[in-house]
Amino acid sequence: MGSQWFEDFEAGQRFVSQGVTFTEASIIDFATRYDPQRFHIDREAAARTPFGGIIASGFQTLALSFRMFFQLGVIRESGIGAPGIEELHWVAPVRPGDTLHTEVEVIEVRPSRSKPDRGIVRLRYTARNQCGETVMTLIVPQIVSRRPTG
Repeated sequence: MGSQWFEDFEAGQRFVSQGVTFTEASIIDFATRYDPQRFHIDREAAARTPFGGIIASGFQTLALSFRMFFQLGVIRESGIGAPGIEELHWVAPVRPGDTLHTEVEVIEVRPSRSKPDRGIVRLRYTARNQCGETVMTLIVPQIVSRRPTG
């Protein structure tokens, strides 16, 4: 899929990524670096938590969900950042062996009031596992460039 510009987006559009499988090694590696809580990095300690075993960091789920969407190419040329994340919810744990994909829906498109070369495209991300269960949701007000002229 090619990059879309601000003018190409409309509410209701949907994009679905390929999947990524979480391995225990990738979960532990990420968490050791960025989120070293016991239920992310220590198999024995994690078994004694309410999760009953190793689970992925929500931050890893967030980062990989964005990467999966970005790899679709939708905002590869037109995306120029985001002012934040709205309504981030980690709904269910991600475990070793889970394969997630990202579904992204355009929920609002509005031109910038102060910068005529761009607009805001509000995107609702839903990360789902191989059983179709929602594991994470969030909304991103993505800043997107207008199509270059010329």
